[in-house]
Amino acid sequence: MSHLSRTNGRPEPEVIVNFADGFAYSKGKMEEAFRTGLLDRPVAKVTKESSGAKREDVDLLMHELEIPRAYAEKLLVESSGSVTKAFERWIAA
Repeated sequence: MSHLSRTNGRPEPEVIVNFADGFAYSKGKMEEAFRTGLLDRPVAKVTKESSGAKREDVDLLMHELEIPRAYAEKLLVESSGSVTKAFERWIAA
């Protein structure tokens, strides 16, 4: 408990916050992550072009089939970029 700051002779209470993502974050653990530089590392960026699916095709599948973007991209990648094959794959599923 020596790492806790003291105010009026009492230790500072541990703060845990529940976020919308369903996880709870402890103040002490978050501070430790910042101190170690864990969060200072650059995040690898994923480009949409790397999936091989055209944006217009993904949008078409999303709106016509009312599915999430990730699933539409997956369908197109599995169908080698063919919208017709993606529709057929979705119907068969």
